[in-house]
Amino acid sequence: MRGLMDKIKKIVVYDADNEFYAKIFPDSVTKKDLMRIRTMTHADLPSVLSIEQQNYDFPWEEDIFTDCFKAGYDCYVCEYDNKVLGYCLLSMAVGEAHILNISVDQNEQGQGIGRRMLEHLIDTAKGKAETIFLEVRPSNVGAIALYQNTGFNEIGIRKAYYPALNGREDAIMLALELFN
Repeated sequence: MRGLMDKIKKIVVYDADNEFYAKIFPDSVTKKDLMRIRTMTHADLPSVLSIEQQNYDFPWEEDIFTDCFKAGYDCYVCEYDNKVLGYCLLSMAVGEAHILNISVDQNEQGQGIGRRMLEHLIDTAKGKAETIFLEVRPSNVGAIALYQNTGFNEIGIRKAYYPALNGREDAIMLALELFN
């Protein structure tokens, strides 16, 4: 029975009490309280690709997301009122987790959505991985601050890792030890 409940929980992470209170006492809950993170589906790809194109000069194409589904990566969207606000992807293998992408709609940034998705990915990896890794552009100072505030530490630089408008950009490699 526990296994079945875990599978259901993986598909939808949702707190029905918040929705109830929002209907009965509308001022008692915030938008952040009503956001939910759920497993990404193919039906989400138009919204995900739109966010991807807003945020990156060299966005991932649909086939990359499809490959992530096929590989069995943990792919999630954060939504509010049936609108995708952001998405995140995580791969796990041999005791390590790797955050592949976290991206928030430009119109929704600054509301804690990125932090919420990051915390969700960390919780997903706990018990399955000892360390969680990621790369970030040095120019993405907001993301670097979020990662450092969450406990990630710089472990290296990947030279010329990202495509950039004027050639290539390095990646800062970060890691977080997960204590189970």
